[in-house]
Amino acid sequence: MKSKKNLKKDEKEAAEQYARSFKSYHSWRTKENPQGWFYNDHLEIPAVNKLLGNVEGKKILDFGCGTGIYTKKLAKKGAVVKGFDISEEMLSIARKENLQLDLRKGSGYEIPFKEKFDIVLASLVVHYLKDWDEMFQEVSRVLKKGGYFIFSTGNPVMESIKKSKQEVDYFHDGKFCADWKDNTGKEMKMHYYHKTYEKIIQAIIKNKFEIVDYKDCFPIKKAKKIFPEEYDKYSREPLFTAWKIKKK
Repeated sequence: MKSKKNLKKDEKEAAEQYARSFKSYHSWRTKENPQGWFYNDHLEIPAVNKLLGNVEGKKILDFGCGTGIYTKKLAKKGAVVKGFDISEEMLSIARKENLQLDLRKGSGYEIPFKEKFDIVLASLVVHYLKDWDEMFQEVSRVLKKGGYFIFSTGNPVMESIKKSKQEVDYFHDGKFCADWKDNTGKEMKMHYYHKTYEKIIQAIIKNKFEIVDYKDCFPIKKAKKIFPEEYDKYSREPLFTAWKIKKK
């Protein structure tokens, strides 16, 4: 088995990358950058909301809460929310946006909570983790029996389509990168780990979860008028996947 030191190298790298890009990320995810509304508000978030259902009164852990955007949405819907992230810079924004909530610095391999939650939500974050067995063990530890782990990530097939100058082999689980912008607007690389559908499903089964529901993220109708090009492209090409799995 790999050492904890080695397991943390992937998250350390993610933290360093978000330290370079947290301002541009938050701008992308908020009204300052309208294009960001499409990929999140019009594509990923609606699919995840369908999997979440009514969250009023539910105790939810926001796994990799970033700048607290999902955290705020869930709290407004009446959920009891706590969260954590590997990036102190991202958390600095999240805490300003969510003054009353318990948001901690932590790792997906060492979740900084001991209590049990009804739902653990990980929005577009699990692909930064190399070892999903370690991740699932930690999620299971903080999840009630019968509780749900809801996570979204890139579509494994779409990841095999050439991005930037790098070709991703669908059948090769490995480390790849996507083009991002840093806090100054300069190009940078954001690393992630590609996994096939087979490996994702095997990890779910191996770690004693069962698949309850699944969504290929499809853009909502109002995006067609606001973002016609993106709507046309991603109503034909599945960019993100969203999974709802249950702890046995």
